[in-house]
Amino acid sequence: MSAPEERSGHRPPPSEPPAEPVVRGLTPYAENLYRELLHAPDRAHPDRVPPADGPPADAPSADAPSAHGEAGASGQRRDAVAELAELGLVRLDEHGAPRPLPPRLALESWAAQRELEAVRARESADLLAQLYSAHTGAGARYAEVLEDVDEVVRVFAHMQDQARGLIRGFDRGSVLAPEEIGPNPWQLACMQRGVRYHVVYESDFLQTDVGLRSLQVAVKAGEVARVFPGVPMKLAIADDDRALISVPRPESGDIMALLVHSSMLLDALIDLFEAFWRLAVPISASVGRGGGTVGTEPTPTTQRLLALLSAGSTDEAIARELEISERTVHRRVRRLQELLGARTRFQLGVQAARRGWL
Repeated sequence: MSAPEERSGHRPPPSEPPAEPVVRGLTPYAENLYRELLHAPDRAHPDRVPPADGPPADAPSADAPSAHGEAGASGQRRDAVAELAELGLVRLDEHGAPRPLPPRLALESWAAQRELEAVRARESADLLAQLYSAHTGAGARYAEVLEDVDEVVRVFAHMQDQARGLIRGFDRGSVLAPEEIGPNPWQLACMQRGVRYHVVYESDFLQTDVGLRSLQVAVKAGEVARVFPGVPMKLAIADDDRALISVPRPESGDIMALLVHSSMLLDALIDLFEAFWRLAVPISASVGRGGGTVGTEPTPTTQRLLALLSAGSTDEAIARELEISERTVHRRVRRLQELLGARTRFQLGVQAARRGWL
């Protein structure tokens, strides 16, 4: 699935993989101190100062520390001890030396506090959105208009980063970067962590080299793709939480987007996608342009078959006319449907007529 619309040469890099995990809620210095206390609790002297990075505090040094350096380090240690004590990770003994305490209860309490803060932040966001909507009439509670291309791309990336289970979308190709090949830069990372992608491609898009190669790369990576003629818009839906509709602006050659939050509008977009998904034709990574080897079509035999279908001939009559079996007629019709992205024989006739095959 391609990004909504990306500026050529201005494509933001995918999210960097996380660094080696650290204890959340602690500064590196406080974490280092806690680890040292666990390894050598009997050496927990009030003036011992562990480095945030590097060798243990009692490791020999080529240069003797200055009085100013010792004072600064001592202050840093006191701050770290206070940080650990506030979180309930250490206690001070009768000599004022810190002693480690079991971390699970303390850090779970810290995590619960952060979760409460996150809930309050979301409630504040809803309240502010309502106030914004009331003062501007922009309907920001349910939808936001994004008029800057960079903002559209940033939101699209964030939606994928936050997705938990499923990304659904319509793909008509990119307006601003029509030669861009392959899935968007966040999709592969999302699929690697278990997010599924269901994408309906516009059949005309797959008639181009860029569309075909993009499809093949995405499907080989794990995307489930289908094809259908007349996909109405560029759409991405993250789980059932939000949707992004990208709309080109022909007068400026730019794009804008509508970010839709949980609402009846979002429910309608999900229903729209599911309707197209049921009608669309499944497609694999090994497919040729348009679902087959379109470069050799239409052959004279194909044109005769299409003409007979358009005339309303039965499969039995077509088989007699072409001197083939009815099973062969069924097989050739199915192949043409896949080739032209048609679900029914009626759609096959429409697509054939649009391409001048009749």
